[in-house]
Amino acid sequence: MLLVTLGTGTVVPDPDRASACHWLEQEETRLILDCGAGALQSLARADLPWAKVDHLLIRHFHADHIAEIPALIFALRHALEVPRTAALHVWGPAGTGKLFAAWATAFGTWISTPGFPVEIHELSPGRSIQIGNFRTVVEPTPHTDESLAFRLEGDSILGYTGDTGPTDELGRFFRGADALLAECSLPDELTPEYHLSPSSLARLGMASRTPRLIVTHVYPQLQRQDVPGLIRRAGFTGDVVMAHDGMRLRI
Repeated sequence: MLLVTLGTGTVVPDPDRASACHWLEQEETRLILDCGAGALQSLARADLPWAKVDHLLIRHFHADHIAEIPALIFALRHALEVPRTAALHVWGPAGTGKLFAAWATAFGTWISTPGFPVEIHELSPGRSIQIGNFRTVVEPTPHTDESLAFRLEGDSILGYTGDTGPTDELGRFFRGADALLAECSLPDELTPEYHLSPSSLARLGMASRTPRLIVTHVYPQLQRQDVPGLIRRAGFTGDVVMAHDGMRLRI
């Protein structure tokens, strides 16, 4: 399983980091997790076959996680020498269909009918879904009403928190994951209940028993170079990797 962290930033504009976006690939399956601002440039910069993406996974509707989806579909419609015919499968929480309907009203019907099928699948927590080569399960998270975490099982297991507050349920949900791609937004003393801090991420890592945390979505109030030490001081003894745009990892 190949993971490429394409957008490791936040809503705060950063010259070195796009907003949330990650590429996951196994055999012939290519999927994008989140698609925030800067995703297209990051895909091109990483020399990934973005035109052959099969699946797009949305976990909640904040702009820093979904704002570049219309641009992606527009590029798939107009930027290819050979027109695309393969379906793009969009997987997201309840309300994803309404989101695309609203975009169609704002931008035009091309976003739903761009010349190739755009198939919307709304996910129910607790159900196991086969997404290409990945057995996928979702779990609600304390962030927005619709927000989900993803557990993707292929040759190995990757957990993706997206934006979330701390909750015991996520520790159980991610149990046995080979790696956990996780947010760590702010210092402990500044973190609201709907985000993770170094201490709460350390607790999640220990509860899930994952050997590796891949840390993303760090706001400027938290110094990135301090994060691994803070997580380890909070009790996590596994590997801590600070994600950056364009980083490639085998899970």
